[in-house]
Amino acid sequence: MVKLALCFLLAAFQICASEGSAEKAAEGQELQFEPYAPSSAYFWEQFTDETAGRWVPSKAKKAAPEDEEANEDAEQLLQYNGEWNIEEPTKYQGIKGDKALVLQNPARHHAISAKFDKEIAPGKDSDAFVVQYEVKLQKGLECGGAYVKLLTSPSAVYSGILGSAKAKKLSSEDFSNATPYTLMFGPDKCGESRIHLIFRHKNPLTGEFEEKHLKNPPLPAIDSLSHLYTLVVTSDNKYKILVDNEQVSSGSLLEDFTPAVNPPKEIDDPKDKKPSDWVDEAKIPDPDATKPDDWDEDAPKSIIDEKAVKPNDWLEDEPLQVPDPEQKMPEDWDEEEDGDWIAPLVPNPKCDKVSGCGPWERPMIKNPDYKGKWSPPLIDNPEYKGVWAPRKIPNPDYFLDETPYKLSPMSSIGFEIWTMQSGIAFDNIYIGSSPEEAGKIAQDVWKPKYEAERKLYQEQNKDDSESAAEFDPKTPPPSVTNVRAFLKWNYQNFSYQVGMFRQLWPEKKVLELVKIFPALFAMFGAGVLLVVYFILSTISTLNTPDERVDEKVQDDDNKKGKDAEKDSKSEVKSSARKTSTDIKKRTRASKKAAGDDE
Repeated sequence: MVKLALCFLLAAFQICASEGSAEKAAEGQELQFEPYAPSSAYFWEQFTDETAGRWVPSKAKKAAPEDEEANEDAEQLLQYNGEWNIEEPTKYQGIKGDKALVLQNPARHHAISAKFDKEIAPGKDSDAFVVQYEVKLQKGLECGGAYVKLLTSPSAVYSGILGSAKAKKLSSEDFSNATPYTLMFGPDKCGESRIHLIFRHKNPLTGEFEEKHLKNPPLPAIDSLSHLYTLVVTSDNKYKILVDNEQVSSGSLLEDFTPAVNPPKEIDDPKDKKPSDWVDEAKIPDPDATKPDDWDEDAPKSIIDEKAVKPNDWLEDEPLQVPDPEQKMPEDWDEEEDGDWIAPLVPNPKCDKVSGCGPWERPMIKNPDYKGKWSPPLIDNPEYKGVWAPRKIPNPDYFLDETPYKLSPMSSIGFEIWTMQSGIAFDNIYIGSSPEEAGKIAQDVWKPKYEAERKLYQEQNKDDSESAAEFDPKTPPPSVTNVRAFLKWNYQNFSYQVGMFRQLWPEKKVLELVKIFPALFAMFGAGVLLVVYFILSTISTLNTPDERVDEKVQDDDNKKGKDAEKDSKSEVKSSARKTSTDIKKRTRASKKAAGDDE
């Protein structure tokens, strides 16, 4: 039965798991870095020696909250003193010679940026806008970000003569959290895990920018392998987010972001007040109702059961407790000084075999006539006017933007993050207008690297202690004929699902979790059924009479058990008496010593 159930569970989990993965890199073949040139791109970065110089670390200070006191320690903490280096990753290096931008210090503010060759204006001359880059969390991610910012062109932020002068003074070394950005995209984790997608929308009436946050951001991949994050925005105001070239989220710029791009046409009139005579009580007590004549508010909840009869075996003259017949007065007990010795009381053994002992009283029962305090029933209020709401007026701040996909022009790209882990690597950044080109880069550049890293990971973790966080659910399960490999894969898959479940638990409802993890809930339900089955089977076995057991032996065992219980009680009482006797001896000795002194 157990083997059959386990086989069923493992088979069900295998069916529910993600199917297939791309072919692995050829065995024994070490991959060497080769520069890649996309057919078209606004910006393409592989962090080679030729392009490394365009990345400029920030020397600015992070903008402090208004309520934070200024001191040297605070100033130090707010500095962008985190170091960057362009180097080859050290953990699971899939491609030799492939360099990346690597964050060097934990628990520091980091900021670095690079300018575009020319301003990028999404939607101006194309129907799509694409941002794609790789993230490799060499030491995992407990608390920190790994997102990218596309910085707004100064010309779109500052206007007029003074604004133009200010824009000219700005440099990459001034990059900070206060630097205006158009788009922010990428993984983040500190408590909750999410893939941020935020765009700053310019109000056409006021010229002010407002952040628009994706309502339900998807989950990132938190492990030590290279993962590819892709954002596609199209001219129909739609967006798509892909992780490792597989779609994980999609929706509308107009409907799936908060606050909404376009404000409501009408708003509540702030000057409208609820009239003083407005009646918003839907129900009122019936004024014509009267308390029935037979309604007794003083009737008690419980009454004596007059029909009850004293059981025939009730021993009314027997006390509930009697002196313990097995106890005797201690030899050192002096009745003249200690008083009369009284044996401790124990439950009357005669009461155990009958319905009860002592004075008998009729029991209490519920009073059938009890109704409690009377109150008139509720009826519809004839003066009820409904729930009051202020009248609507035209929204003076209303505007209609039907093309939010036309994002504000951008002049730079930057990483402005704080993290508790070092070793975060960024690579193969593509910004362009072709989803097809991004897909080709994913296939030709990211995928071989990822498969090579997967191979290294598998080689370095051949035992059963492989981390569930680095398990790839896209890896196809081995054949069931290879029992050890089959069980190992299912164990890793289960651990991976449990880890993802724990991440999603605070953010999702139960029904949503059931849809995301059907196999996990199926296994849990099956496990509960198995436990219940074994419990019921055990109880049934214990309650089944065994004809081979001698009744006399059972009686002897029961008697021995009672004797052991009595011995235990006697030992406790004897210990108590001994303690009492010792105290009394010390008391008498003290009294005698006091008498001698006198």
